[in-house]
Amino acid sequence: MNTINRLTIPLLTGLLILVLAVPSWAAVDVQCPCDINGDGDCEDVQSTGPQAGRYDEPALLAQLGGNIQCMHLGGGDGFVTMADGRPMYIFSFEDLTGIGDENGNGDISDDIMAAGALAAKFPAPAIAVDEGNEFYLSLTNVGMVIRPDLFDPHTVHFHGFPNSSTVFDGLPESGIAINMGATLTYYYNLQDPGTYMYHCHVEATEHMQMGMLGNLYVRAAQAGPIEYPAGSGRIYNQFAYNDGDGSTGYDVEYALQLGGFDPDFHDASWTVQPLPFAMMWDRYPMINGRGYPDTTVPGALPAPAENGGIVSQSESSLITAAQGDRILLRLSNLNITVTHTLISPSIPMEVVAIDAKELMAADGSKLHYTTNSVSMGGGMSADVILDTAGIDPGEYYIYAANLQYLANNDEAADLGGMMTKIVIN
Repeated sequence: MNTINRLTIPLLTGLLILVLAVPSWAAVDVQCPCDINGDGDCEDVQSTGPQAGRYDEPALLAQLGGNIQCMHLGGGDGFVTMADGRPMYIFSFEDLTGIGDENGNGDISDDIMAAGALAAKFPAPAIAVDEGNEFYLSLTNVGMVIRPDLFDPHTVHFHGFPNSSTVFDGLPESGIAINMGATLTYYYNLQDPGTYMYHCHVEATEHMQMGMLGNLYVRAAQAGPIEYPAGSGRIYNQFAYNDGDGSTGYDVEYALQLGGFDPDFHDASWTVQPLPFAMMWDRYPMINGRGYPDTTVPGALPAPAENGGIVSQSESSLITAAQGDRILLRLSNLNITVTHTLISPSIPMEVVAIDAKELMAADGSKLHYTTNSVSMGGGMSADVILDTAGIDPGEYYIYAANLQYLANNDEAADLGGMMTKIVIN
């Protein structure tokens, strides 16, 4: 057992007991207009017991117009495992939607704090919402189990979204940051479809390097069926944008977020050492929080032992489609140190939007273009469509053009890092 684990296991056990034992100071208050039982969703029905205690949340949602979405995130810490087997300490978010008053004491605060302990996910839970809806996003700061000396507040910054209210922008200088044990509900009126991303904006360099990053996109309201191209017989019912002609129609969609970890920075945080900001060097390039070959694993990766066996890498990077499908890739780069170029040498990419804006001229004509590579700086997004018509069934790859990002730290394996597979059936 190495030095870190010798120190961590007793510390972890003690602090976990501490956190679970003293959440009574927390004041969790989730706000969602169609949520009656306080668990942050609109899915529950209570049809037995005293009449005064009965409710029907789906019916209330319909009564309110049906255009409400709610989600409850926790902000805290946890662990993930790199593709070479190295454990990595992280800060991030977890999905607490649906967790209510499990012990029946009339207060969800202790339930939420217990569920959020060491449950951070990387990447953070994906947020997929629909244009035209009102979105209520509650964030509870559940604190740091491994680093109780830190009292860092957290926020959600909806990166690139034209939010008219600075209160809900997540920038701590102009909005509200959430302290440990507290909850804030953000409100968004979703009028702009596209691919965005979200992250914590408190001490942004540290919190983003530590993993407080996630996929976020708004699905377009345009309805099908629309034939595209006209006369082709190819019909679409899902669209990346309100394009008017079906040119952003797709059959399947995947959100892929590019990022990287500097292991020295994460280890310094884990072992309570000065953080090497000036020396930051990401040596674990990843897609959706995984390096190759983990990127080709469908579903969740095995839970790390360091967080007590909680699954922390749920979002796969594997792309699968049927021959003839149009695949929408919602690409984003939230790396804070480098620009990334992603290439698809075998299946051309049609770039239909950059930074959540469809590529169009002033007269409305399309400026989509076809390429085999897309470059994105930190904070940029791109929507690209891969048309598999005429592509033989088989396995294809999409990966970083810079070969130094095809490795997992200093692992001796031939390939790793920022690469994943496209399977055409």
